Amino acid sequence: MVPTGAYGTWPSPIGAALAASHDGRPEYVGVVGDEVWWTAPRPTEGGRRALVRRRADGTEESVLPAPWNVRSRVVEYGGQPWAGAAREDGGPLVVFSHFPDQRLYAYEPDAPDLPNVPDAPDGADAPDVPDTPGGRRAAAPRPLTPVSSVGGGLRWADPVIHLDRGEVWCVLEEFTGPAPTDVRRVLAAVPLDGSAAEDRSVVRELSDGRHRFVTGPRLSPDGRRAAWIGWDHPRMPWDGTEVLVADVTADGTFRDARPVAGGPEESIPQIGWTADGQLLHVSDRSGWWNLYRSAADADREPVALCPRPEEFGGPLWKIGLSWFSPLENGLIAVIHGRGATALGILDPESGELVDAAGPWTEWASTLAVHGTRVVGVAASPRSAYEVVELDTRTGRARVIGSAHDDPVDPSYYPEPQIRTFTGPDDREIHAHVYPPHSPDRIAPGDELPPYVVWAHGGPTGHAPLVLDLEIAYFTSRGIGVAEVNYGGSTGYGREYRERLREQWGVVDVEDCAAVAEALAAEGTADPARLAIRGGSAGGWTTAASLVTSDVYACGTIIYPILDLLGWATDETHDFESRYLESLIGPLAEVPARYRERSPLNHVERISAPFLLLQGLDDVICPPAQAERFLTRMAGRGVPHAYIAFEGESHGFRRAETMIRALEAELSLYAQTFGIERPDVPLLELRK
Repeated sequence: MVPTGAYGTWPSPIGAALAASHDGRPEYVGVVGDEVWWTAPRPTEGGRRALVRRRADGTEESVLPAPWNVRSRVVEYGGQPWAGAAREDGGPLVVFSHFPDQRLYAYEPDAPDLPNVPDAPDGADAPDVPDTPGGRRAAAPRPLTPVSSVGGGLRWADPVIHLDRGEVWCVLEEFTGPAPTDVRRVLAAVPLDGSAAEDRSVVRELSDGRHRFVTGPRLSPDGRRAAWIGWDHPRMPWDGTEVLVADVTADGTFRDARPVAGGPEESIPQIGWTADGQLLHVSDRSGWWNLYRSAADADREPVALCPRPEEFGGPLWKIGLSWFSPLENGLIAVIHGRGATALGILDPESGELVDAAGPWTEWASTLAVHGTRVVGVAASPRSAYEVVELDTRTGRARVIGSAHDDPVDPSYYPEPQIRTFTGPDDREIHAHVYPPHSPDRIAPGDELPPYVVWAHGGPTGHAPLVLDLEIAYFTSRGIGVAEVNYGGSTGYGREYRERLREQWGVVDVEDCAAVAEALAAEGTADPARLAIRGGSAGGWTTAASLVTSDVYACGTIIYPILDLLGWATDETHDFESRYLESLIGPLAEVPARYRERSPLNHVERISAPFLLLQGLDDVICPPAQAERFLTRMAGRGVPHAYIAFEGESHGFRRAETMIRALEAELSLYAQTFGIERPDVPLLELRK
């Protein structure tokens, strides 16, 4: 007989250290020769991103040891940080952005015998360099770009190697002054011979800087044209972008750049070329991100290849994300869906779309093709993100990298429910509900469980239906979780996405509360033991909820936005510096709305205990806002705790940080809900 235990008191093998060690996912898959490469998280190695290769024989290995960190800081959220190509001798050449100094480096992992290994780029001890398969010492990465002391320096993203030209083409983000908005972005060509490593003037600029934001150039199959995406403040890329095409001369100069698609009210997050030189792009001109084909000029209307009320794209939070990839035979691999996503193979002539079979319910925005094979990153409610390969000839999909391996008995995982709730004005609210679940305990029949509402970041983002050990950390202990894809979330069309226009702090707050109250009303959750948590924009929603609602008994606020006026002026980075014009309204026109909606200005309304978690290196949601908030809360008699983490920025990446944060969060709920958890360090709540 399974013993009885009060909700929240259940023992669980899913500890904070286990959840932290499995945090993150593979990203940015690519093909180099016959090998598949990607980046992978390393929480226990200082939170770095490792570059991983899967050799043709199936073995998987990290290309470079710590402290090498393959991650770009372009627009702070980064983007495609590496590119690879097979040299004439068949060996791989890789170009990557190293996070600490943001320089581009070239690396030939199979090239032996470099006589001297340089100091570590971040000032640490010299890193190890792996041996080649023949046992000889591999050459060390060599810098391709210089360091700049101006502002945030020089940063690079979305590279493509052109061996025939001896260059790598990419996005250059260059700071021109000390302010976060003192920045320009252009397309650039960096010599592969290293001649620009100490000389910025050797970098060739390809575009004219007409747009403040750009994606990397994509060269047509005949080498005569290049296409890219651009946009400007105050629009975000999910509001409106423009596709530009330029002629490419024999010496690699771009000429006659002209817009061919997009506009202020049309979001195009990805472009690409077919083998016969036609331009593909994803556009939401119909209200849904669908795939279109055009003749790479503005004279003809683009043709929708598979018009559906589904998303074939997503928000361009990082430069170089991909939701489609053409195959050599004319078919197109696409990621598509409504809420959940699938990998499909589209015949652009007939419009027929066939999905890959398998358990996966979410495909990340990264794809690569090699012949008739497609590689992506996918997850399901029973498996974390893993690298998956689809053979389009046989229809067989298989895991080839970062394979999910159950660290505990899967019977401890939650069983999610896909729910649609009704909010104010009878609007639909999408959510995933994870009831408490354990094979070891059942709750007393007369007890209702506590629930935590999770508000995702963005806010133009989405909570996917996938296995998350942080969620399982709570549900396996008897605390339910409800992830809310509130109005403004992606995955449900532009109309759903734009519910948040000038309504941030209203619609998101109302939708989260509606889900919490519905769970309580139907007898799923204890109405006296509801909490809310979120990070970044989700931290804003959490703080705004504690200010405006009495639904929640407590909240966990993680690297939040708390002061709209500060965030709209000089307290965030350039990419989002005008974001509030769509989320709140133009500051010059509605300044009172900025003051009224900011949690910082209404701390007297907060009566529920809260935990505030902040990275001290965060330039997106800076610690200054959290510190002002705490100053105003001092002496108000509301129990709260503040934990600041050295060396963490926007999004915690170090295992030790995530362990402490997760255990502190559980302690907050235990104290607030009256749950005995002597196995968790006690969080000291001050008033």
